[in-house]
Amino acid sequence: MQNAECRMQNWRQWLFAFCILHSAFLLTACRKEPAPSVRRGEQLLTQYGCVSCHDIPGVKGAHGMVGPPLAKMALRQTIAGKFQNTPENMQKWLQNPQAMDPANAMPNLGVTPEDARDMTAFLSTLK
Repeated sequence: MQNAECRMQNWRQWLFAFCILHSAFLLTACRKEPAPSVRRGEQLLTQYGCVSCHDIPGVKGAHGMVGPPLAKMALRQTIAGKFQNTPENMQKWLQNPQAMDPANAMPNLGVTPEDARDMTAFLSTLK
């Protein structure tokens, strides 16, 4: 009888552990990042002050003459003439341009990863 009780106890413990692990897996799998927001990205270009240095089509007041114009940014092969124009590289560039190229004039504005993702989404519409 003790053997049967011991097996039943082991089975319950195994089932409990399985349920906990399965729940953790489901919670992780269901936690998706929201899709990048083009509209929010456009707003962030003003919020971070990008409009002060860049001419950006479609962004109100973005007529800066210090940095390069961002027209047709989505069609360009490179970022800053050095890095392949991919969403990943653009996000890295926006977050910390000095880390990618210490000799460039663009300052580190403290752009968060989420903001860089949305800004990149907007920039990818400039064709």
